[in-house]
Amino acid sequence: MTTTPRVIERIAELREVLDAERAAGRRVGFVPTMGSLHEGHARLMRRARAENEVVLVSIFVNPLQFGPSEDFAAYPRDFDRDVALCGGEEVGFVFHPSLEEMYPGRDPLKISVGEIGEILEGRARPGHFDGVATVVSKLFNIVGPCNAYFGEKDAQQLVVIRRLVQTLNFPVEVVCCRTVREPDGLAMSSRNVYLGPAEREAASVLLKAIEAGHRSIHEGESDGRRVAEAMAARIRAEPLARLDYAACVDPDTLAEAAKVDGPVLLAVAAWVGKARLIDNMTVSPAPSQDARTGTSTVEASITKG
Repeated sequence: MTTTPRVIERIAELREVLDAERAAGRRVGFVPTMGSLHEGHARLMRRARAENEVVLVSIFVNPLQFGPSEDFAAYPRDFDRDVALCGGEEVGFVFHPSLEEMYPGRDPLKISVGEIGEILEGRARPGHFDGVATVVSKLFNIVGPCNAYFGEKDAQQLVVIRRLVQTLNFPVEVVCCRTVREPDGLAMSSRNVYLGPAEREAASVLLKAIEAGHRSIHEGESDGRRVAEAMAARIRAEPLARLDYAACVDPDTLAEAAKVDGPVLLAVAAWVGKARLIDNMTVSPAPSQDARTGTSTVEASITKG
């Protein structure tokens, strides 16, 4: 079934609409996005629709999370297509504010997330997570009580947002949804459109690197640095990829896992052409039946969608 979402551009109007929905006893499911929507976003919308009576999608390209050398101006935008996708997923409301509506004035107040925003992605993109925290805080304040849906692909973002909700007592339940992948395992991303055919093939090295780290753990490697190096070596072996980082960290704190004695987050980032891509997966040192027969649980998850 296809619907036509109501597009709302003003904060005051959105608050009025959502307050009325909640007053009528309807739960709000919220999917924050920067547009350029794809199947990964659609999965978030379906989950939100299954668990709530009202689904809201925000489409706002947030300048605060782009660095000076990043692609804010070139970030892909196709609002009509995005609204059509939302309609196909029976989304009720699309919040599409202007830059002035979200950040009136010349110098918006920003939230600082501290050390958690300075490692991994934060080391490569200084100030990025302060920008994420600022816009998400504004959106949570605007939307009010809701269930908010985020993908696992942005693992560090999830950690930051969960801490934000806990620290600032937002009336929001953060719902984590599994990474959606292409048939070859590449994590879906709005930036995949930057990849040419050869680069698109080369980009699968990110998941192959995670598989390499996963296998090393299942084969008995317990030194987190060696696991990270196994992933880094796999990316370095791909001529069209340029390694940014490969890390084996605690999934809750993102601290480096010196010893792998429980679940760890394997995270990688690399440049392929002009696209900077990321991927991650949480794995356990306990061998699974699939691993013993030569197929890692990472590989199994790809075939199962």
